Amino acid sequence: MKIEEVKSTTKTQRIASHSHIKGLGLRDDGTALEVAAGLVGQENAREAAGVVVDLIKQKKMAGRALLMAGPPGTGKTALALAVSQELGPKVPFCPMIGSEVYSSEVKKTEILMENFRRAIGLRIKETKEVWEGEVTELRPEEKDDPHGSYNKVISSVYITLRTAKGSKQLKLDPIIYENIQKEKVSVGDVIYIEATSGNVKRVGRCDVYATEYDLEAEEYVPLPKGDVHKKKEIAQDVTLHDLDIANARPQGGHDFMAIMGQIMKPKKTEITDKLRQEINKVVSKYIDQGIAELVPGVLFIDEST
Repeated sequence: MKIEEVKSTTKTQRIASHSHIKGLGLRDDGTALEVAAGLVGQENAREAAGVVVDLIKQKKMAGRALLMAGPPGTGKTALALAVSQELGPKVPFCPMIGSEVYSSEVKKTEILMENFRRAIGLRIKETKEVWEGEVTELRPEEKDDPHGSYNKVISSVYITLRTAKGSKQLKLDPIIYENIQKEKVSVGDVIYIEATSGNVKRVGRCDVYATEYDLEAEEYVPLPKGDVHKKKEIAQDVTLHDLDIANARPQGGHDFMAIMGQIMKPKKTEITDKLRQEINKVVSKYIDQGIAELVPGVLFIDEST
């Protein structure tokens, strides 16, 4: 019998020639270290890039462009990726190559507009009813398959969540158990479950287990305070392009013909200007109401010549 490993479909970072770069390698006063954060040399350029990072963080770089010119191998792409590391994961950074603009399927303006909207983020804040705590018990219950198969199916799952104030045992639907498996939740993790939608989010590993392994690359979080069942403000980061795609995709239609129709469609379809204008109106309304916050990002065009 041949057993093969099933590859995960979750997005992973590609190991490439610039994967070792962790930042610009600057001191607190803005001067560059000779060797730091995966970069060597180019001190003047790194210090100048540090000024640009400060301008972006202060939202004073909007609508402006920075041109990096030089022979091949002088560190232009490395500097741009170092800037993205300095900005952190919350600021959208959209890299693209100049040759992507030249496509026989999509107009040049459409590709540029798509990447511009990838580089504009939106942080949506919502107050939701959640169950939050450290997982101390995770026990799925099985039953015989009602369709007559010899296999067992999950009928429900029992999960115990603990906070600093107390603990509660919940009986969950099998669909929520699928979400728990997707998040790779195990005993000792801090999670929250949305009461209305059943979405599960793994926050991190409880800091009680921080000394369990010396070489563990986990994000440790403190044990939640308060009750297990509470109202919590949740911030979700999306880009304008994510909203375009979500609204351009046909809603419903789970029958066979609808699924086949989606498969037969070309992979790159243009999003209409009318749809983008409608999304812009909704986004502006959310910003005015204080529900959402606009996060300007960075679009990096490599090999723009």
